[in-house]
Amino acid sequence: MLEILNITFSDLINPEFYIKNGGLWLMLFIVFAETGLMVGFFLPGDSLLFVAGIYSKSLVSTIIPPEGTGNGFADLMILLVLVTLSGVLGNMVGYWFGKKSGPFLFTRKDTFFFKRKHLLKAQEFYNKHGGQAIVFARFLPIIRTFAPIIAGIVQMDRKKFMFYNVIGCVAWVFSMLVAGHFLQKLFLAKFGIDLRTHLEMIVIGIVLVTTLPVIYKLFFGKRPVVDGEPPVK
Repeated sequence: MLEILNITFSDLINPEFYIKNGGLWLMLFIVFAETGLMVGFFLPGDSLLFVAGIYSKSLVSTIIPPEGTGNGFADLMILLVLVTLSGVLGNMVGYWFGKKSGPFLFTRKDTFFFKRKHLLKAQEFYNKHGGQAIVFARFLPIIRTFAPIIAGIVQMDRKKFMFYNVIGCVAWVFSMLVAGHFLQKLFLAKFGIDLRTHLEMIVIGIVLVTTLPVIYKLFFGKRPVVDGEPPVK
């Protein structure tokens, strides 16, 4: 199917591909899908926002033709608001899905793969650290896709979830968009370097920085202790 559309896998993980071929609306959908739809975990998130900061003018020109607002900072702020709304709505959908499926999971009988006590422990964790989990998950690929769903499953308080959902989304979107926008200006003015000609290396760097902590935790983190099992030294 991808070959028929002349789309390769490298295109799917390339943020510039979405911006140049889909523009603002596709970018907003991707931000929504990455947090609101479980199938969106493979989509570019951090790198997409960074590159969007560089292309803020052309993206905003989609809704304010032909050259956006004519003010780079105003274009950036408009983009920030729109992307933040998409991210917040995406998390809300993920939370709603988890909350609707939660009652079924809490009444489900234990199986080899499913233990109700683990779900109860997850609920206890979110009651204590849910806010931090929702905020920090925004900066971690894959985890940000499933964090709101898990929060819904363990019945995290809706108002608490929404508060940290907004805080986390604003922090994530602001840091990535602003970094891309102003680093482009800085490197172009000080060094004559256009970051758009080095996006491949930048994207690889962002992916490494954001995914290495997750990989380290998965392969080198301490394994959780199960009741009745001696702790691993």
